[in-house]
Amino acid sequence: MEYILIIISAIFVNNVVLAQFLGVCPFFGVSKQVETAVGMTGAVIFVMTVATVVTFLLQKYVLDAFGIQYMQTITFILVIASLVQLVEIILKKVSPSLFQALGIFLPLITTNCAVLGVAILAVRPDYGFDLMQSTVFAIASAIGFGLALIIFAGLREHMDLAEIPKGMKGVPIAFVTAGLLALAFMGFSGIA
Repeated sequence: MEYILIIISAIFVNNVVLAQFLGVCPFFGVSKQVETAVGMTGAVIFVMTVATVVTFLLQKYVLDAFGIQYMQTITFILVIASLVQLVEIILKKVSPSLFQALGIFLPLITTNCAVLGVAILAVRPDYGFDLMQSTVFAIASAIGFGLALIIFAGLREHMDLAEIPKGMKGVPIAFVTAGLLALAFMGFSGIA
């Protein structure tokens, strides 16, 4: 039951993009096509999950053990950057078209504050997560990020076909739509 609550909370109630407003840059940058959004979702799920596991272990057995918690941010960023490099190498070999479609946003996962934010939240003492709970939290948060990204990409694809006033085309209608999507996800806060 505890894991189900973590999953529902991370995906819907405290969605990392639509409720906590982390990772907004890739949310707008990679949401023009559903196919690209799906690829980015896969990359973020991998990076966020592995980064959270590695950073959890580093926090517990290195940073806390030696009293060097002030090194947390730089340590976590180094772990995330290393994982992103790994994803880049794999995608370049396995799916060059997806690698090209993600473009600059793939290396920007390193600076995706959603990945760093989830890694930091997972080790916070007030959350009280153990390794398994942190892993579930990271996977669910990444799925929540991907769900928001894919829904938004689908909406943007439909908006390209719709008649929209000239002054609202492009970025303005994207911001309005993202705001409405965030309001829709606020409805899930009632189940918390």
